[in-house]
Amino acid sequence: MALSKDRKKELFEKAKEIFANSSSAVFVQSQGMGVNDSNNMRAELTGEGVGFSVIKKTLTKKALGEADITGEQPEFPAELAIAYGEDLVAPARLVRSYEKKYGEKISILGGIFDGTYMDKAAMTEIAEIPATPVLRGMFVNVINSPIQGLVIALDKIAEKKA
Repeated sequence: MALSKDRKKELFEKAKEIFANSSSAVFVQSQGMGVNDSNNMRAELTGEGVGFSVIKKTLTKKALGEADITGEQPEFPAELAIAYGEDLVAPARLVRSYEKKYGEKISILGGIFDGTYMDKAAMTEIAEIPATPVLRGMFVNVINSPIQGLVIALDKIAEKKA
């Protein structure tokens, strides 16, 4: 369906705003997803503070041309959607979880990470980074491990002496 000039201008401005104000953006190809699946994904993304917009490739490319992003822009072979947010990892991580769930119906094409274009492989690697609370828990566990070992050793020494 053809878009009116006003609607195209509105989408172009939205794309410019996304690229100017987001810490990261993931270019997503989604073909064959059902309406319910798509709505569920959009609701989960929104709940996690990640926006999701479908914008024509030509408008996206034009907006990217005006954005201050380094690197080489990835190719967009088919329908394009953009997942974006302030969290550097959340958009990629959430899209990757749906990519695992739905297989070929949704896939990461590349993205923008901290002002630099990333290819599909790099964005998929970024998507595997755990969420911030999980990373904090892992860090606390690393700090706690030596202390816990010391306490166990002292307890064994105390048992021998008693």
